[in-house]
Amino acid sequence: MKNWYHSWRAAIRIARRDAWRFKGRSFLVLAMLALPIVGVSAADLTVRSSTLSTAETLDRDLGNADARVQDPRLGGVPILQNPKGDNYQPVKNYDDEPWPEGETDIAATLPADANTLVDSEGMAKIKTTHGLLNTSVRELKAADPLAEGIMVLDRGRFPRTSDEVAATTEFLESSGLHVGSELTARGLDTTYRIVGAYELPSSLETPQVNALPGALLAPLDKALAAAELPGTETTSTYLAAIPGDAGFTWNMVEETNAKGATVVSRAVMLNPPPDSDVPLYKKEGMSSQSMGGSGNATELAILSTVVGLVMLEICLLAGPAFAVGARRSRRQLGLVGANGGDRNHIRAIVLSGGLVIGVVAAVVGTVLGIGLTIALRPVLENYLGQRFGGFDVRPLELIGIALLAVVTGLLAAIVPAVTASRQTVVASLTGRRGIRKSSRVLPVLGLTAVVLGAGIALYGSAVSDQAAIVGGGSALAELGVVALTPALVGLFGRIGRWLPLSPRLALRDAVRNRGRTAPAVAAVLAAVAGTVAVATYSASSDAQAEARYEAQLPYGTVAILSPESAVDVPSIRDNVQKLLPTDVRADVDRVVVGKKNCSAYGGGDDCGRYDIVLPKGHECPLWSYDDTGEDPSEKFSKAERRKLAKDWRCTQDGYGIGDTGGQILIGDDKLLKVLKIDNPDASEALANGRAVSFNNKNLNPAGADGKGSDEKVGDDGKGGALGGAVSPKNTVAPKAGANGTIDVRLISAAQVDEADAASSKGKEPPGTVKRIPAHQFSGSQKSYGVTMIVPRDVAEKAGFTTVPFGSFFTTERLPSDAQEQKLNGELAKTGSDSMLTIEKGFTPENSTTLLALAVFAGLITIGAAGIATGLAQADAEPDLKTLAAVGAPPRVRKALSGFQCGVVAAMGVVLGSASGILPAIGLRFTERRAEETMYAQMLDEGWAGGQEATAPFVPVVIPWATLGLLLIVVPLGAAVLAALVTRSRGALARRAAI
Repeated sequence: MKNWYHSWRAAIRIARRDAWRFKGRSFLVLAMLALPIVGVSAADLTVRSSTLSTAETLDRDLGNADARVQDPRLGGVPILQNPKGDNYQPVKNYDDEPWPEGETDIAATLPADANTLVDSEGMAKIKTTHGLLNTSVRELKAADPLAEGIMVLDRGRFPRTSDEVAATTEFLESSGLHVGSELTARGLDTTYRIVGAYELPSSLETPQVNALPGALLAPLDKALAAAELPGTETTSTYLAAIPGDAGFTWNMVEETNAKGATVVSRAVMLNPPPDSDVPLYKKEGMSSQSMGGSGNATELAILSTVVGLVMLEICLLAGPAFAVGARRSRRQLGLVGANGGDRNHIRAIVLSGGLVIGVVAAVVGTVLGIGLTIALRPVLENYLGQRFGGFDVRPLELIGIALLAVVTGLLAAIVPAVTASRQTVVASLTGRRGIRKSSRVLPVLGLTAVVLGAGIALYGSAVSDQAAIVGGGSALAELGVVALTPALVGLFGRIGRWLPLSPRLALRDAVRNRGRTAPAVAAVLAAVAGTVAVATYSASSDAQAEARYEAQLPYGTVAILSPESAVDVPSIRDNVQKLLPTDVRADVDRVVVGKKNCSAYGGGDDCGRYDIVLPKGHECPLWSYDDTGEDPSEKFSKAERRKLAKDWRCTQDGYGIGDTGGQILIGDDKLLKVLKIDNPDASEALANGRAVSFNNKNLNPAGADGKGSDEKVGDDGKGGALGGAVSPKNTVAPKAGANGTIDVRLISAAQVDEADAASSKGKEPPGTVKRIPAHQFSGSQKSYGVTMIVPRDVAEKAGFTTVPFGSFFTTERLPSDAQEQKLNGELAKTGSDSMLTIEKGFTPENSTTLLALAVFAGLITIGAAGIATGLAQADAEPDLKTLAAVGAPPRVRKALSGFQCGVVAAMGVVLGSASGILPAIGLRFTERRAEETMYAQMLDEGWAGGQEATAPFVPVVIPWATLGLLLIVVPLGAAVLAALVTRSRGALARRAAI
């Protein structure tokens, strides 16, 4: 034991001295080992510090309150909830009746002795120095001790009177306002003064204004309602503090649930009840574990794989560097052997080099990681959008991360240590290199791993749907190729006979000294294989995305639509026309049922909707419910569903932006021109007062006379929900170019619930049916989602209430990015919720990724080849001196160095490119099988209507540009760089005797 201690102590001292003597090599290895530790330790500290504990989360959400009581908008019916309050459902089963809706009186659900504070939030358009900013307005008495911690005051104070507000720092930066400025909301004449700035610790990027309860939202809603503008959509919750130390207990939560409200309780969150005491879990047969999300097994496996590959790459890169040190110290190692040291001592000295640098890298990397996290805390918090809960330093995790550097350093030094220990004392003292035969076991193991890994990957892609199997098999095959690298390097030597002098010498030197060449080639191989795999997968995904891409508009066309508010439409139309090179402008309106401030997406007070009434025989049998309420598709066999999936009645409408505001667009012939629809019959129909329908299911040819009529449907209407019984047989579709009528049912806000219930039971919904004359489009051009275009006079005659929706524009040329950014800035000033669409065609998402991967692989290749070249120069110094002695010109030294670097890079790139394609192809085949299986299931269920009716297209595309960059540019660049940095002349010395 004593001898072991003293021998390792001496070995470590020798290794420390050598590391200090050769600072450049030591720093290179130290950087390779420490950089991952810096990143991982900083990431660990950042993640732990930014992941709030339950108590910290509750402090930011509840302040000093015991609970937050919320309205689930289920009409006050009794509910069940989980302890977190984020999952709830009514106690009663509503499968056979309408789902409960409506507000709950939260104040009536609170305990009588509770101290409460109302917390209301809505949206308002605030006037700023730039225009208007859509901002969250929160009415909460933030200065109350009960709310302490929800908002953190930065400067000034919180509001004390109804004419004062505070604002988040994000709002002040975005708006150009400051503490002391006056603030007004659009639609409200009242002026407020900003008296303070605060931040939301868990949402730093949220622009928000704080006012006292009732000071801003209620007056603004009243003013907006008078102007028929969208309201603030205010929601309110209550903060409650309960006397005593028990807080808001689980029993109190259940009592509140019985009154129709949900609760987030501090006491329950910190000490949740057992699953057996949670009625929701009993009803659903779940538990807190099953509702808490999926496990981390997959993430852990991915993380372990990444860490393992990183360690392998570092070992392959650092191993040659340790071999350089051992080769330069061979005389010193020979003296150790001459003075009684055995192979164990030699191995200990070389391994100690890895241990010393690994320990230093662990300490330096961990300290730098922690220091950078502390120094960059404000930057990290702003990037994450939340404040840290505090620095959560976990020593065991940091020690484990640091040990990775130590282990990696030792692993990288193992092969050089074994190689150095096998040299004889005479060879070490005289500088002879000797000849060592290659291992015969390693190629066998490598070939076995390649065959086994390829078989697993083939099984995963051809039989299984698990991508993890393909990834595991590919990783095993790649490790096998790494093990085969020495043998493959030997095969490359056979092409040396056809090369000129310098490359032939470089190649033969690489083959003769596989111990230093193989690790560098393997490092390049691993980096390039990963790059080629990701590049191939990305290029294939881009090809698939391009094949499936459907343009929203004709190329170069611009659309600006406002589905929420019609008030801003005139100004945004003018902004587009002023800032973009537009040509033809087509204005469109949309139909609203109820107030003019109703959204195109439905909902809201006093807002109804409209439905297109399909003629008898035009309904898809797979979707048409009858009075039984059963799933209609279950009435058909798989073969019938497959046939019906491609029936004209069941096909989906085309994709595009035209249906954003509903199925009816109010417009004229200009819209046809903008959409590049050249059809004289359609233009004539619009001019003659007929709507143009792009969906033949909507047209009723029986009404070809075009007479308009109103039909009042009573509560006891007979027939199906969409107009009668449905035949499973393929009825005849209306002919293209036919004239007829289209029926539109207007359903008021009071009739919406009744209409939903009637439709689900196959009954006639209530409402007023308007009939408009229509023409069925006969062209082949795409309509880009437009279902029908109704002339304005036809809409007015039918009694439709219309509001401005937006405009479509043709352009003289595609707008530039600068023009688009300027327009977005102007639109932001209006505070509108407008949708700007500029059709630019398909844009590959991974082009930048492919370039970045090629650059990354190039850097790794040059680094690994450079290390191998440095080792080759140290190893071949006697040969270079001999060449200089016999009269070789100085350029031979530079050329030989360049070709040595280029040979290593070329071998690694070729092997890596071949290895990287396998996993990408396997993953793509797996995805193809999965999509084909899903496609077959969709046909069996009758779901494949539109684009889904086309068989899946999952191509495999080889990224030739990336491969060309790796196979040609990178080796050439490595060779040129190595030649440039190599000195032309070396110091002439005596050639060692052989």
